[in-house]
Amino acid sequence: MELKPVSLNVIAEAREEAHAVMASLMAQLVPGEHVVRLGVDMEGMERPLSAVLPVTVEGKGTSDDLVGAEPKYLDNFVFLLTCGLAQTLCSGVMYVRSTASGGGQATVRAWHLCWGVLNECPAAEAAGLLDGREPGTYVDAFDVHSVPEDDGEAVYPPVAYTVG
Repeated sequence: MELKPVSLNVIAEAREEAHAVMASLMAQLVPGEHVVRLGVDMEGMERPLSAVLPVTVEGKGTSDDLVGAEPKYLDNFVFLLTCGLAQTLCSGVMYVRSTASGGGQATVRAWHLCWGVLNECPAAEAAGLLDGREPGTYVDAFDVHSVPEDDGEAVYPPVAYTVG
């Protein structure tokens, strides 16, 4: 397999975008247990590359919530997302399965990666994209390219690098 050459500027922009996406995603997660998965299919590959990121959010659903993610999993996830964003011939899916604190039904949100852009999927599209592989209630995904206005800067939440 041989990837299309990409300039260092494109890689730097993709890495910055990947970090911004993760900051936005983490800022919008509610208290509970979450598993974020990413599959990226690159031209000439037999099967997609994948990354898994377990995330724990503790708190009351405010900007002061503590977000826990192991650095090695976060770094691998951001690296694969960077590759998918930099290689415009890639396609893939990023999704998060969330179980709110106190139990309850798990929810699933998905984003489709195509031509170097990550777009949110409506619930029905997410269910079709994942082909029923992920149990739970499918809900519309939110925009991961921006942080809600009341959450301030697009930085990782305070404890994003603690062991979850």
